[in-house]
Amino acid sequence: MSLLEVKNLKHRFRDKELFEDASFELYKGEHMGLVGENGAGKSTLFRLLLNEILPDDGEIIWQKNIKIGYIKQHLKSDNISVLEYLKEAYKEEFDIEKELNKMYEELAQDYDEKLLNRIGKYQEELEKREFYQIESEIDKVIVGLGINSFGENKLLSELSGGQQTKVIIAKLLLEKSDVLLLDEPTNFLDDNHIKWLSEYLSNFKGTFIVISHNIEFLESVTNTIIDIEFQDIKKYHGDYNKFLRLKDEYKRNYIRSYEMQQVHIKKTEEFIRRNKAGVNSKIARGRQKQLDRVDRLTPPSESKTANFDFSYFNGVFENTLIVKDLEVGYDYSLLPPLNFRIQTGEKVAITGFNGIGKSTLLKTLYGEIEKIDGSFKFSKDHKIGYYEQELNWKDPSLNPLEIIRDEFPRLKTERIRRELTKCGIESKDLEQAVGTLSGGEQSKVKICRLILKEYNFLFLDEPTNHLDKETKEVLQRAIVNFEGTVILVCHERDFYEDFIDREFKIGKR
Repeated sequence: MSLLEVKNLKHRFRDKELFEDASFELYKGEHMGLVGENGAGKSTLFRLLLNEILPDDGEIIWQKNIKIGYIKQHLKSDNISVLEYLKEAYKEEFDIEKELNKMYEELAQDYDEKLLNRIGKYQEELEKREFYQIESEIDKVIVGLGINSFGENKLLSELSGGQQTKVIIAKLLLEKSDVLLLDEPTNFLDDNHIKWLSEYLSNFKGTFIVISHNIEFLESVTNTIIDIEFQDIKKYHGDYNKFLRLKDEYKRNYIRSYEMQQVHIKKTEEFIRRNKAGVNSKIARGRQKQLDRVDRLTPPSESKTANFDFSYFNGVFENTLIVKDLEVGYDYSLLPPLNFRIQTGEKVAITGFNGIGKSTLLKTLYGEIEKIDGSFKFSKDHKIGYYEQELNWKDPSLNPLEIIRDEFPRLKTERIRRELTKCGIESKDLEQAVGTLSGGEQSKVKICRLILKEYNFLFLDEPTNHLDKETKEVLQRAIVNFEGTVILVCHERDFYEDFIDREFKIGKR
C-alpha cells in the first residue's frame, strides 16, 4: 500500500500549466528525488502535497495518520535558544517526564502501590522512546550540521537566514517523521555537513522526497526519482545515473511520438479542410470527430538556456585588494585577524565551515556592515558587483521587469525584456511577482541585475543555490570568462575547483 497517491493532478499557476493529468505513488522506504528544470513546479508540488494550495483537479491521497515533516520557511518563536527549539522535537517525551516527576513527588509523601505501577508504565514508555538518548541525538545533529559553529545557546532571533535553515533541518531530523519533504536542504551546508546529511538520509529508515540541484548529493541519498517534464510527473526506479539514461531515452521517444502525432493531425486537418463540402463530407465529419477525441501530447518545450556574460570595467591597478588585521562580525569578532592580498584578475574561493563568517567577510568588504578592527584597501578604480545568497527583495510583489527598471530607469522596456530572456527567464514570468517565482528563477533575475553593469571585481556568495545543472554550467563559464577579479563563496567544490587560482580557508578564533 502506498503512503501517498497522486492521481490525475492538474494545476495551473498564473498563465503557466504546471501539471496535466500527472500521477505517481510514494511507497514506504522510498528515498525519492524530485527533479526538473527551474520553474517546472517542484516547490509548487510540495505545497500541493502539504495542502497549502489546492490543485485545479485530481487527487492527493495520504495514508491515514502519516506524520509529515517539512522545512518551514520561518521560525514562529524566536526568543528561545537553539537548544530549546531542538528539544521541542521531543515535547511528548518531556511532558511524560514532567508527569513522572510529579508522581515521584507524590509517592515520596504518600506511598501508593497503584501510583507505583503507573510510574513503572511511564518509565517503560520513556525507555521505549529512548528518552535517555535524546541528549546524545541532539548533540549528534548539532555537530553534524555545524550548528555548534554558532552555538546551541544562541537565540533564534540572532541567527542569519542560513543558520535558521540549519536549525530547522536539525529539528526536522530529530522529529522522526514518517515522511520528510526536503526542499534544497544542502543550500546552506558546506562539504562536510552535506556529507553528514547524505549519510544520515541514506540510513534513514523512513521515507522522503527531496528537491536538490546537487547531483552528487542526489546520487548518494536517492533510490528513486520523479521528474517533472512536459507537464507530467514520471517516476524512475534506481539511482540518479540510471534515471539520466532512462530519461534521455524517454525524452527521445516522447519527441518522436509528438512529431508523429503532429504529422497525423496536420494530414487529417488538411483532409477535412478539402472535403468538408462535397461527396466526401460525411467522411470528413467522421475524421473531425476522431480528431476531437485525440489525446494531444503536450508540446516538448525547448528549455530556455541562460546566457550570462559579466561586463568588465577596465582600470589600471596592481593589488586589487589588501587586507590587514581585519576583524569582522557584528557584536564581536567572528574570526581571528585576517591578512591577505588579492591580485588583479585572480579568482579566489573562500572556504570554511558554514556560519564561520564567510558571508560576513564579503558584506564587510562590500561596505554593507562595519568592520570591527583592522583595515582593507581596494585599488583606486575598483567597481564591485555583489551577489548575496539570500533571496531578499525590497518589494517581492514587483515583477522582474519592474525590478530591473527601478535600478536601470534609462533602459527601455524592450531591452530589459531581452536581457531577462537572455538570462533564462521565460516571457510568461516577466510580469509575475518575483516572490512567486521559483528559487532558480529569482536567482536568474539577480544575476541579470548584476550583468547589466560593468565591474572589475565580483563578490559571489553561494551563487549556485537554486540553479539547475545547465544554468550552473553557464554561470561557471561566465565566471571563467570574466577578466576581472572574483571572490567566491560556494559549498559545491566541483563547481569551482577547476578554475580558481587560490583557496582561502578561514576558521574560528
